[in-house]
Amino acid sequence: MGTFVTFPTDIEEVDVIIAGGGVTGCVVASRLIEAEPSLSVLVIESGRDTYNEPSVIHPALWRTNYTPDNLRVFFHEAIEEEQLANRKSIVQVGNTLGGGSSINLLMYMRPQRCDYDSWNTKTWTADGLLPYLKKFETYHGPGKAEHHGFNGPVHVSSGNFRSKEAEDSFLEAMNQVGIPEVEDLQDFDSIGVTRLLKYVSPEGKRQDIAHAYLHPKLQNVKYRGLRVLVETEVVRVLFDDRRASGVEFRPNPTFQTNKDPKTTRTVKAKRLVVLSCGTLGTPPVLERSGVGDPTILERAGVPLVANVPGIGNHYQDHNVCIYTYKSSLPPESTFDGIHTGQVDIGSLLTNKDSILGWNGIDASSKIRPTASEVDALGVDFKNAWDKDFKNQPSKPLVSMIFATGLLGNRTNVPPGQYFSLAVFTTYPYSRGHMHITGPNIDDRPEFKTGYLSDQHDIDLKTQLWAYKKQREVVQRMSIHRGEISHRHPSFDADSAASYAVTDPKDVTYSAKDDAAIETWIRQNLTTCWHGLGTCKMAPLEDMGVVDESLGVYGVHGLKIADLSVIPQNVCSNTMNTALLVGEKAADIFARDLSLVQ
Repeated sequence: MGTFVTFPTDIEEVDVIIAGGGVTGCVVASRLIEAEPSLSVLVIESGRDTYNEPSVIHPALWRTNYTPDNLRVFFHEAIEEEQLANRKSIVQVGNTLGGGSSINLLMYMRPQRCDYDSWNTKTWTADGLLPYLKKFETYHGPGKAEHHGFNGPVHVSSGNFRSKEAEDSFLEAMNQVGIPEVEDLQDFDSIGVTRLLKYVSPEGKRQDIAHAYLHPKLQNVKYRGLRVLVETEVVRVLFDDRRASGVEFRPNPTFQTNKDPKTTRTVKAKRLVVLSCGTLGTPPVLERSGVGDPTILERAGVPLVANVPGIGNHYQDHNVCIYTYKSSLPPESTFDGIHTGQVDIGSLLTNKDSILGWNGIDASSKIRPTASEVDALGVDFKNAWDKDFKNQPSKPLVSMIFATGLLGNRTNVPPGQYFSLAVFTTYPYSRGHMHITGPNIDDRPEFKTGYLSDQHDIDLKTQLWAYKKQREVVQRMSIHRGEISHRHPSFDADSAASYAVTDPKDVTYSAKDDAAIETWIRQNLTTCWHGLGTCKMAPLEDMGVVDESLGVYGVHGLKIADLSVIPQNVCSNTMNTALLVGEKAADIFARDLSLVQ
């Protein structure tokens, strides 16, 4: 295999350098070498290779990737933000070959048609992108054949295990509150709730993009020109008269502790450099390279190469609140035993237990408030709704996800069987940023999430509505057996919203109750790991960073292929969009390099 921890000293240049071995980087590398096997392609990834690692390939073990001591995740710490109860938010990103696809929760959710069309980019419309969405998937689910692909490297299925009683209870309750079950919620237009498919093979194996795209090429002698350098950080892009000519890199000191992190090397790119370091990783590389806002670069002590002021701005994320409940489910029907250690994972592996192929999440939704619910959220919210949602009936306000077990922190929670509802804002109005503060890779950047910072508190009101809606659903679920009190807002004992009230199916909330919910949201709202937009595809005068061919403004020979280029949000988990960007980018780059006609 062409995978290295130390780059061979006799290689000084390659045709194409791809900085970042996440979802899009793996797709681009695989497709380019497939188009021209004689090409020399170098992928540089900061994390480790995880080929056949049990906690990667078995969906049920996803939680092990998020422990503080797990090096497959990098933890970005944001600055303290007043509107988040003065908290410093933590945003985790994949730090391994395959990126987020190797560690995420594997949910197959697509955006809507209106999402793609909102990008206002001629060659990135919904109709034009559908062939790329089909290209990467082998679909094993319901719906119309014209909406899906059946010959791609990534299997989409139910896997080999579901908690049927639990998902039935959730879907029946959603139906009772007026949210219909939809056979295929991923048809670009439907609103409702669905039985979720996953990026899992029918046999129960995670479909991470390193295993699906990259490793088959690395194991094939036909593609000798593909090399992957792991445990290595890209410091900056090198330029020769504003043309990207290579990169400077160093051993990642987190992994390669025996090497001097101040010792760097360079490698030249004869034809193209592609940045695929992710929404929070690509902007710092560009700014350290001298591409960005002149004011920020001057303050950081970096000489200016190209004035592109949009870099690092426009950060968006699907911020989420998670609510947890006690259930009547038997132990074998939730993932709690696996995540608490009550179930012996070694025995599951030895016995090849089917539950290993389950992520614990069997239903999700795209939902909208009723007219009366919109009115109840106030004038500012109604104005925003009328402007951005009312006349687009396929555009959801929230995605409500059902998990058969306890999501989040288990501190002070006794062993048992639980379920959780996670509600994320699909189109947040708030924006954040990521910028360097100095010229060196070890200079801590300034990261601001911006969550709940929009001028009229539309994002806060969205989550207020989402809390009430999820509680309305839960009270109708047959498996519901009460709340975990510290994982919910705290109401006065005499409030009609108090949990002491016996099974209230329709709660009336006072202004004081609303304030309690909003306080809880500010104290607990967090990342959904769906960041995008920090190098958006838009005209330069609109704070854009790349054109529709993903070329960085002001320089040549430098492209970006990751979620940072997405200009407007999408209403779904973002792995589908990352795969789309990878396939579309690979096609663009192959044409630019004259690898295809």
